Amino acid sequence: MWSATARRNGHRIRARGTLVLMDDADAFSELYRREGEAVLIFLTRRTWDGETALELTAETFAVALRSWRKLGTLGREQQRAWLFTVARRQLSRYLRRAKVERTAVQRLGMQIPSVDHDDLQLIERRAGLPELRRMVELELTRLSSAQREALRLRVVEECSYAELALQLRISEQTARARVSRGLRALARALEPYHAAEDGRIAGCDAAQEGAS
Repeated sequence: MWSATARRNGHRIRARGTLVLMDDADAFSELYRREGEAVLIFLTRRTWDGETALELTAETFAVALRSWRKLGTLGREQQRAWLFTVARRQLSRYLRRAKVERTAVQRLGMQIPSVDHDDLQLIERRAGLPELRRMVELELTRLSSAQREALRLRVVEECSYAELALQLRISEQTARARVSRGLRALARALEPYHAAEDGRIAGCDAAQEGAS
């Protein structure tokens, strides 16, 4: 994603006309090797899309590169906690705006790695998406047909609750209740995966706060 050239007192990283000075470019590369896959899997499990997760991961590490003066002074657990805090922020922005911000990537001129279909399938397998999808499909079959249709209109068709109520000929309050019950059922199916992962990240966050 970038190229590094040696310097007498350390390294410097140049990306499409932008020079980012660093005392130890190898340390940043090691951070990427150590944490890159974990961040990618975290984001893939929450976006359900390997390509989107790759873009969010690239932006997360671009922010890390810009912040290396501070990030490079932290210990491993603190660096991991810092990265996942940034990753969660990137995910939150993506979920709100339905697009990936590339502010840091574009500023540094970093190139997001291109991947083919086989690469995307490998990413999704590493994130456990096939199993997660089977669990969600199973949970969907346990919902009533009314709840499934309400979820389809709200999540897939992106209908407002007013539009959903009109199409289903029910009150808006009933529409909200159907969607809420359906989403809670799906959340229960994913809880074991997200709870375990969030627990590991929370431990890193606690380590960072304890050291601050």
